[in-house]
Amino acid sequence: MERDEQDTIIATRNLSRTYTMGKVQVQALNNVTLDIRRGEFAAIMGKSGSGKSTLLHQLGLLDTPTEGEITIDGVEISGLSESESTMFRLEKFGYVFQEYAILPEMTALENVYLPAMALGLSRDECVTKGMDALEKVGLVARADHRPKEMSGGEQQRVAIARALINEPKILFADEPTANLDSTSSKQILELFRELNRDIGQTILMVTHELEDADIVDRVIWLTDGAVVERAG
Repeated sequence: MERDEQDTIIATRNLSRTYTMGKVQVQALNNVTLDIRRGEFAAIMGKSGSGKSTLLHQLGLLDTPTEGEITIDGVEISGLSESESTMFRLEKFGYVFQEYAILPEMTALENVYLPAMALGLSRDECVTKGMDALEKVGLVARADHRPKEMSGGEQQRVAIARALINEPKILFADEPTANLDSTSSKQILELFRELNRDIGQTILMVTHELEDADIVDRVIWLTDGAVVERAG
């Protein structure tokens, strides 16, 4: 079946990544070919060392593949210069990681609007967009609070708001609940599901929690750096 070019936001063809560790070659990804649809909430799953984060880093332009092709939103990214890649990430991607990576000396609002400042928006525009992003994650009341005044779940919501501020085409999340308790983890996953349903946010999430498969549209299973079919 031919894929619908307009419906596909991420396409990889024969994507491989090999690392050199001393005299040893480690193949972290092995000929990965896959498509991610616009508006899809997909999880990348597999055992530790299966290549989950490596794949996410390739798709998020945080690393460079050894071989293969990645096309995102109609752009074959290998042809981008370093400055073009930086702008591409700022305009099209949002990132949420296991570590919240928010600055302790800044308020929630200031942390959130940093990517908007990087695009050259005025402070007034940044504040407006920042408050809108905080509203999406239910944290407007915490806008003036610093990280030490917030729970881990609230800090991760700040990180999600920051990822959303430039209205990204794709939200990448790498083990976003790994440092959270079960209640906060559930809230973050429900927030992702709401963002996906309410605004059509495309989300690609790495997770090791098998129960997370129940909340996503599709699971991409990796074994030894390769995509594998899995029953059910």
